[in-house]
Amino acid sequence: QVQLVESGGGLVQAGGSLRLSCVVSRSIYSINAMGWYRQAPGKQRELVATITSIGSTNYADSVKGRFTISRDNAVYLQMNSLKPEDTAVYYCGATVVAGSTPYNYYGQGTQVTVSS
Repeated sequence: QVQLVESGGGLVQAGGSLRLSCVVSRSIYSINAMGWYRQAPGKQRELVATITSIGSTNYADSVKGRFTISRDNAVYLQMNSLKPEDTAVYYCGATVVAGSTPYNYYGQGTQVTVSS
C-alpha cells in the first residue's frame, strides 16, 4: 500500500505560480513512477507529468515549458504561467510494479483555481 497526501493548491491569478507537494508513505525510490494528474469539472482525469525511479520525466503537451515535476523525499509540481484552463483538482499518483502487475495509487487531490 502507498498513501499519498497532496498540498499546495489554491486560488491564483492567470500568469501566477503554485507549487504542489505530495508526501508519500514509503521511500520514493521504491516506487516505479510518480505522477501528477488533474481532473476538471465535467472532464476525464488526465496525465500532467510523470517522473520515474531513475528520474526520467514526461509532460502533457499542454503544460510543457510551464510545469516542472521533481522529487527528493516527496514529489513536487512547480506550475508557472498558469492559465484558467489549468483549473482542476490535481492528484498525486504512484505506480508500483510487483512481479509484472502494476498497482496504481492516488491521493485525495488538491484544488487549483486560476482566475482570469
